[in-house]
Formats: sequence, C-alpha cells, structure tokens
Amino acid sequence: MSDFDQDDIRRLDGTLLLVFRELLTHRRATEAARRIGLSQSAVSHALARLRDVFGDPLFIRRSHGLAPTRRALELGPQIEALIALAETAISSRAGFDPARSRRRFELAGPGFVTSIIGGPLVESFRREAPGATFACRRLLIDLALAAVRRGDIDLALGQFTRIPAGLHAETLYADRWCVIAREGHPTLKGKITLETYAATPHVFVGHPSGSNLDETSYDPEGLAQAYGELPPPGQVNAAAYVSEWESAMLTVAASDAIADCPGRLAERHAKRLGLQLLEWPYGAERPPMQAVRRAGSADAGVEWLLHKVRAAAA
Repeated sequence: MSDFDQDDIRRLDGTLLLVFRELLTHRRATEAARRIGLSQSAVSHALARLRDVFGDPLFIRRSHGLAPTRRALELGPQIEALIALAETAISSRAGFDPARSRRRFELAGPGFVTSIIGGPLVESFRREAPGATFACRRLLIDLALAAVRRGDIDLALGQFTRIPAGLHAETLYADRWCVIAREGHPTLKGKITLETYAATPHVFVGHPSGSNLDETSYDPEGLAQAYGELPPPGQVNAAAYVSEWESAMLTVAASDAIADCPGRLAERHAKRLGLQLLEWPYGAERPPMQAVRRAGSADAGVEWLLHKVRAAAA
C-alpha cells in the first residue's frame, strides 16, 4: 500500500461515510444534518472533505436539492458496505447493555402498529433502557424494506407480501378485520349482515382516489395486497375518508357510521372509546404482521429491540 493510499484512508473517517450516505439518500444537507445530529455547517465541511478525498464534486446543488454525480452513484454501494462492516464489527465487540445505552432505535411501519405496541414498548424501555429511545417512521412495503437494507431503519414492521434477499422476517401476530360501531348504535346489536354493512355509512382509512397514503412513490397494487383496498364507488355507503385509523375510530365513536378496522387495534381501544366489535362479513384474514431486519446482522441492540417488540405485540 502506498503512502498516498494510507493518507487518503486516514482522512476518510466514519463521520464522512455517514454524511455521504445521508446525502446520497436524502439529497439535502439539512436533512442529512438532522439525521446524523450535526450542524448544517459541519455537513458542508464534511462534504468539502469528501470532495477532496475522492477528487470529485460528488453532489451538485440544484433547485430541488443536491444531485449526485456519476462518481457518487458508483461509490454508493461501496460506502454502504463499509458502514455495514463497521456496524457489525462494533456491535459484535461491544455487545449491548440496555441499562447504559443512550441509543435511538429506528422503526418503520403503519401508524396503527405503533398504537398497538407503543405503550408496552415504552414501559420496556422505561424499566430496562431508560436512556434509550425509539422513533417510528411511517413507511410501508418496499420503502420500509429499502430503509432496513440501507441501515436507516433497525426494524420494519408491517404486512409484506415478499421479503427481498438480504433481509429476514418473522411473524409477530396474525390478525383479522372487524367492523367497529359505537355502543348503542340504533341498528347494530353485536352482528352485521352484508346488506346492513353495505347500507350503513362508512368511514374509510385512505383516499377516494384509491391511495392509502399521500406519497405517490408507493405501488398501489402492493399496498392493496398487503393492507387491503377501498371498495369501488357505489358498492357501499361511503360517508368519509380519513388518513389515520385513530381518526376513523374517534369518528365512529361519535356517530352512527361504521368502519373496517384491524382486530388487534380495535380490541385495544374498544372499551375506552365505547365501541362494539362486529365480525367482518367477508371473513378474510390479511397477511400476518411481520418484523423485518437485516439478515446476518450481529447487532445485539437490534436483537434486544426485537425481543421487546415481540413481547409488546403479544
């Protein structure tokens, strides 16, 4: 190895690798600074050092953010591999002590999963890892899996119809749909027929255009396979569309409308909100709720987190 190579390696520290990855992923210095916990000026300084090490501009400022050069795109997989090797080496050497950890774990998934596991998970952290925290991002299907593969997310929670190579999935629980209505509903007393189901005003989680989320980068067919699709216009009596399951539950609790709802979520909140749970007239189960992490990872912290998520889901 030449002296020149050694000098370059000495200049390429871990912070520079993390800054490169965040800039390549998010294309904005402000977002990279927020995610790494640096100031924007520190990120700008790191980018200048990266340009010096690699002899390339790497990222060109455009009106929409930072555009990577061809050299930056070529470096992306290599930088990602270096970070993954460093993470494996550190985690296998240091282990994980929850009582002393100040780590922030990153999870991704639909909001209703946080509603189900959030309370028990907070209590687990309070008892065993009081200095650690967890943050949940609303990412679904392929975007959630890609975030795990990049290392942005420790665990992806959700319903997935396929798991790419390099990732490992395990089932947390199976669930069935139910219909929720308020206690004392004028026409529903513990059961519902298909005819009543179609005629009663519905509150749906999603948008009448057919998308479950505002983001257009999701595959609508993939979303429908994993989380179900809204019925076509005219099939049922549609009263309202909301973006969150909790909004649907609160709306139903204060009206004579009904809503389809994941059974686990409905069971958690039915008594508090004064809701009755009715058997879904179609009776179909959805894909199981899963937890997905990187395969072959020796991260003891993620193993601890997964154990606590299992317990919270149970």
